[in-house]
Amino acid sequence: MEYVTVTALSHPGLLREHNEDSLVAGPWTLCATMTENPQTLVFPLGTPLVVAVADGIGGQPAGEVASALAVRQLAALGPSLDTEEAVRDALSLCNDAVYAAGRDPELNTMGTTVAGAVVLGESLLVFNVGDSRVLDATADGLRQVSVDDSPPLSPGRRTTSLVTQALGGTPDFSAITPHVREAPLSAGDRYLVCTDGLTDPVPEDALNDLLQLHSGGRAAFELWKSAIEAGGPDNITLALIAIGE
Repeated sequence: MEYVTVTALSHPGLLREHNEDSLVAGPWTLCATMTENPQTLVFPLGTPLVVAVADGIGGQPAGEVASALAVRQLAALGPSLDTEEAVRDALSLCNDAVYAAGRDPELNTMGTTVAGAVVLGESLLVFNVGDSRVLDATADGLRQVSVDDSPPLSPGRRTTSLVTQALGGTPDFSAITPHVREAPLSAGDRYLVCTDGLTDPVPEDALNDLLQLHSGGRAAFELWKSAIEAGGPDNITLALIAIGE
């Protein structure tokens, strides 16, 4: 029987006072908390399985509330996400939910990124809004399959904390244009879904080296460790998706 493993962790990092990241894997959500060790879940391949991370926008109120709203909405809708259009509609509903909650003055302008994948029987629906990422861990190296919603980088810069699109994040409602694409799926495929607390401090070639050496819980631990050793400047949340048989 073919199956999917999802190995995940979420950690505040070394400098942030609390964790504003959230994560969803099927019906399971992890919101604004910390996992001491990577957790591995196993799912049958077939029914749509959503795996995603959400990163509350720093410097604005209640990022942890926005990210939790997004992943809980995706968890509820997950089994129905069998087409690109269904994923776009679901992300629009997430955006609506964040803005609706933001009518509370204490939550106004809260926002979050989101990135992830829906695992289907023979393909994968990759999606994102913002700068959290989905990376295909191929034998030839990591390949980014999400699209960063970020302004152009100035010369000499590798990263930026600015985003050009998010769920919520502005005083008045703003519609989103999610990035959604379908990719083929086969046994042995691995994907990394993560917030920029991993990809900002750790260069992609270093992430690739770790994924070439390790898998499952060890890989998740080594990825987290690499971000911590780089200073752990932000919340770190990641999920490794692996297709087995």
